Amino acid sequence: MLSPLAIDTFLLDYHLGHVILLGFVVSLLGAAPLKSQRVIASIFVGFGTIFLMAPYTTMPQLYVLAGIPLVLIGALLWTMAGR
Repeated sequence: MLSPLAIDTFLLDYHLGHVILLGFVVSLLGAAPLKSQRVIASIFVGFGTIFLMAPYTTMPQLYVLAGIPLVLIGALLWTMAGR
């Protein structure tokens, strides 16, 4: 069994930006078999919004600013998806 100190020293290297980015990648991998461009676009827009709304004190500004291109890419993917 792992001690709480070992877990704490492992987790100290990560911040909220890493957790949101991991969730974004896992969501994209989970939606890939669906082959729906609108679902992928929704994931981009959703995580872009999460990045923009996340507290900037818990992660570097690069992660907060990464939300802007994610929202724009998601909007473009949604528009290009068609019916």
